[in-house]
Order: sequence, then C-alpha cells, then structure tokens
Amino acid sequence: MGDEATAPGDSPATVPEGLQRDGLEAWFAANAAAMTPPLSFERIAGGLSNLTYRVEDAAGRRWALRRPPLGKRLGSAHDMGREHRVVAALAASAVPVPPLVGLCEDEAVIGAPFYAMGFVEGPVLRRMADAEIFPEHEQRRAIGMRVADTLATIHAVDPDAAGLGDLGRKEDYVARQLRRWQGQWQKSKTRELATVDRVHDRLAARIPPQGPATIVHGDYRLDNMILAPSGEVAAVVDWELCTLGDPLADLGTLMAYWPEPGEEQLRLGDPANLAPGFPSRADLAARYAERSGRDTTGLDYYLALGYWKLAIILEGVYARYLGGGYGEVDEGIHALKVLVERLAEAAERAEQR
Repeated sequence: MGDEATAPGDSPATVPEGLQRDGLEAWFAANAAAMTPPLSFERIAGGLSNLTYRVEDAAGRRWALRRPPLGKRLGSAHDMGREHRVVAALAASAVPVPPLVGLCEDEAVIGAPFYAMGFVEGPVLRRMADAEIFPEHEQRRAIGMRVADTLATIHAVDPDAAGLGDLGRKEDYVARQLRRWQGQWQKSKTRELATVDRVHDRLAARIPPQGPATIVHGDYRLDNMILAPSGEVAAVVDWELCTLGDPLADLGTLMAYWPEPGEEQLRLGDPANLAPGFPSRADLAARYAERSGRDTTGLDYYLALGYWKLAIILEGVYARYLGGGYGEVDEGIHALKVLVERLAEAAERAEQR
C-alpha cells in the first residue's frame, strides 16, 4: 500500500506470480462491496517477507492483498489468519490500520491463504529520496516524533479489551523471542555464524525484568507506515510478527531500523530517516518515554536484541531468495549475506555497552 514502486516485471496487464485471476475475481465479487471486472494486479515492492499486491478493478477501485512468500513458510510468521485478526481487532482502537475486506483461507483460490484490505493512499518513506515529499526539516522531525507517538499508542491498547488477550503468552517475552529466533536461525541459516549464537547466549544470560505485557508489533519501523499528505500516520501495516510481550523490544527494533549518520554498514537500503531533519535515536527514545511513561534507560539491551533479530530475519529472506521464494533472484541480493554478518556484530557491540 502507499505510493510505492512495483516489483520488476509486474504490470497491470499481467498476473504476478503468486496470484490467480479467475479465483480472485470470483472472491472479490463475493467479498468486496463493489467490483467491476477485470482486475489488474501489481506487486508492491519493499516487503521482504509476506507479499503485498495492489489490486484494481475496471472502475478504478483499489485494494491491497497480502499473502505468504512463494516458497517454504516458517510457522506463524506467515499466518494470514493471525495477521488479519490483529488488524481487525485494532480497527476499533486509536491505532491507524487499513480497512479490511476479508480473509480467505481456501488455498484453492490462489495457492495460499490471503487477506485483502482497502488500499490506503499515501507516501511510504522508504528511501532518502522519498523524504523529499516533505521538504521542510520541521515536517520531517514531526513525522519522526509521530513514529514514537504511534508506537506508544500501540502499546497503550489493552490486549484483553481489544480481544487479543490470547494472541500469545504475556510473560517471558524476551526469553521466548530468543528461543524462537534462534530456532529460526537453525532452520534458515545458509552458513555457520558464531556471532549469532554468541549474542543469543549473552542476551539469554541477562534478560531484564518484564513489566505488564502489551501488543508488540514485532517489525515496527518508519517504512511500515503509510502517511497522509499532511505527514500524519494514515496506517501502520505489516503486522505479521505481532504478538504480546515487552513493549521495549518494539522500541529496540525501531532503533535497529533507525541508523545514525556514520552507520553506513548497517543500512538496509538507503533509509529515509537519514535525510536532514529527522530526529535521532535519542530523540525518539525520549519522546517514547514521555508519551508512554516507560523507563528507557536499559535500551541498549533491546537494541542488541533488535539487531540480532533483524540479522536472523534477513538471513531467512536471503535463504528464501536463494530457494526461489521471491521469484527471479537479483545478484544484488547477496549483499544481504554481508549485512546479516554486520548486524550480528552490531548486536554484540550493543550488548556489551
């Protein structure tokens, strides 16, 4: 969703890999408020796990469709029903999410479960060039502060009141994350990397006490939100890793995705927050602490956890690319292998601070 480029090779005249025209036209005719065939499809670039497509009918109505990767899927990370449930529950909260159309668990329709949403128009600030949409430094700083504010809003939702109290275990979140992602590493690693195992052991040895559990997005970052033309947050997307747990882990993930000047080796692409005017990590942490009332003095631990988890996520993406899960492999994808190593090293440095 948002104003994003399409994946190479996709065009409205073709049906991208992972979709089926006949099944989708029948499903949208039955589930959307109105649909005028034929449908056209474009895969939205940017996502590195579950796939997102723009769907448009002959009358110009637009939707977004989410499905799992094309290759082997690893557990609940690609559970469409779970992701749909989270978005549906948050629709009644103060958290901005896209309007839902429906969930399809019949794999006969496109070969995998999927769900569809209304298409939220607006920019996604993925690259530094995207920041030019908001040229004033004051605008960029305000957007960055809204990133922190929206995270505090997510963490303010009562999971039980929202109907998500059983989304996951509430206690021992960090321990569970360490077990889960170390297990994912063992399943998806393409080579041995001692740093990943070493950081796991060090983090596991000194897990901070956890306060009351909140909803945790799990992959919270600037380019997982769609902005309005005013710079307000129109929708937070990509809830595939959402669960219940320690909110500071979400803040640590955001910090891992928010590189500072001079951290070129840790960049995933060319992130928009490096454009002049965006707040620093310290500014974000202070704003979050102010809005949430939480103590963020132990944030380096959660930053280390964020780097470590991101390294494992990207290793999984790299493995799926090599296995054909995203279609044709671009040679540039091999840069992910090096980035995984650098992120693991950054996690070790942060853990030792």
